[in-house]
Amino acid sequence: MTDSTPVTHSPSHTHDPARTVLRPLLAAAALGLVVLYGVAFAESPLAHNAAHDVRHITVKPCH
Repeated sequence: MTDSTPVTHSPSHTHDPARTVLRPLLAAAALGLVVLYGVAFAESPLAHNAAHDVRHITVKPCH
């Protein structure tokens, strides 16, 4: 004898795969923007030149 009672889940416990993927992507984009603008407006020539060199190494035009 087996009891076949259906298991129901409340809406607060549902697993949304889109939200699971979206949160890390948004966090990475926000971190990237902070780093990008932090280097772009840096007073230090060392930070600016390092970012400039990375653009040349990755074969992206910069000027």
